[in-house]
Amino acid sequence: MTDHKTGTREEWLAARLELLEAEKALTRRSDELVRLRQKLPWVRIDKEYRFETDEGPGSLADLFRGRSQLLVYHFMFGPDYTAGCPSCSAIADGFNGSVVHLANHDVTLCAVSRAPLAKLQAYKRRMGWSFPWASSFGGDFNYDFHVSHTEEEWRSGAVEYNFRAADFRQPEGGEENPFIAALTSSVGTDWPTYRREGPGVSAFALEDGVVYHTYSAYERGIDGLWSMYQWLDRAPLGRNETDFWWRRHDEYDGR
Repeated sequence: MTDHKTGTREEWLAARLELLEAEKALTRRSDELVRLRQKLPWVRIDKEYRFETDEGPGSLADLFRGRSQLLVYHFMFGPDYTAGCPSCSAIADGFNGSVVHLANHDVTLCAVSRAPLAKLQAYKRRMGWSFPWASSFGGDFNYDFHVSHTEEEWRSGAVEYNFRAADFRQPEGGEENPFIAALTSSVGTDWPTYRREGPGVSAFALEDGVVYHTYSAYERGIDGLWSMYQWLDRAPLGRNETDFWWRRHDEYDGR
């Protein structure tokens, strides 16, 4: 017998209608946040960033692929990783199918990582993805958009991430933390190497040959892009997690 509150269909409907009002209020607030994002000032990008892509070397403007809007997912895949971050991989599973729809609405969605292109291409084949994925290996792009941090910054305990100073150094005893151990082993690195990369999303506009930075988000700011959690939030037990439970989609037993 369940310990959860039970009731009649009539009681459920009354409670559901009350919840519906709260959901509608949240939707209206979300719509207002979208408008506020669009009102942010655009920042002109004059720096020449270079990337390696499936089509060869390219600039930031080339990543637009002829469209006027670009969304970049900052995928955690450092040069020393043996595989992409499993959390970013779960997010990519969700957006891979959206790329074609966005492309037909004047928006290019592209992942960018610091790992060399060959590593990205091999992992992309393994995962069966089709979205464009560019390598920023050897460049400043990831550092300038605060999703990668130098060893010196990391050791200082004050890297800039999510618009504030953050200390990502491993806490004392962290090497015994099963969550940390699972994450680092999943990409074949130690914690300092793993956490010098971070996830995020950045948006850009291209007008009259000029690229503008319009928006960036990190941490819980990209929670809505992690589509499996949007489904879990509607499941009876919600997220219901106590440890590192998710895996790459080819690593689950009995898939």
